Amino acid sequence: MSAEIVETESLTRAERKKAELRREIIDAAFACFAERGYHATGIADIAARLGIGHGTFYRYFENKRDIVEHVIDELIARILGALTNENAPDAVSTLEDYRVQSARIGERLDQIFTEDPRIPRMLLVDAPGIDKEMADRILGFFEMATTLTAAYLSHGVERGYLAHDLDVENTARAINGMITGSVIAGLQTPDLNHGALAEAIRRVMYDGISARKGG
Repeated sequence: MSAEIVETESLTRAERKKAELRREIIDAAFACFAERGYHATGIADIAARLGIGHGTFYRYFENKRDIVEHVIDELIARILGALTNENAPDAVSTLEDYRVQSARIGERLDQIFTEDPRIPRMLLVDAPGIDKEMADRILGFFEMATTLTAAYLSHGVERGYLAHDLDVENTARAINGMITGSVIAGLQTPDLNHGALAEAIRRVMYDGISARKGG
């Protein structure tokens, strides 16, 4: 159950039904976009999938472009949700704990991307082709991801378990590039050994950025 639905539990029955239908419209739109492509999907396709009229759709969303914004919001929120609590940038204090944390984050992201292949395809293939504004938004998301990765690295430098002279920003870009490349590889090769690829990425990370005695 999504956080959006959980938050409706204290609302009235009518309000809950409205929130649930809104959620269903977003899910149906995502399914249609994945099957047909954004440009080939019409409001009629989304409405027909749910068995609702056009008028009902327009009570919740202005148009197709409005709903795809909500679809992207949902996808980004799911990804960022993997980077909280024990997986937050400042949650660990040793290289050993950082190794465990990064493995945990990798497993969670891999779960998100492999359980529903529509997510990486929407973010990396479909959404950037919608229009320039959406392409800029996706690029902005990847820039934000770089900032987040840099926060993990900066914390490691401050705590002394990552190299003191680490180029944090460019290393963050390099790490994210490897992660993005692995997601693309998963789209190209459905039977890809994700665990082995994740381990290869971690070996590159640790061999290249871990603090060394006497270094």
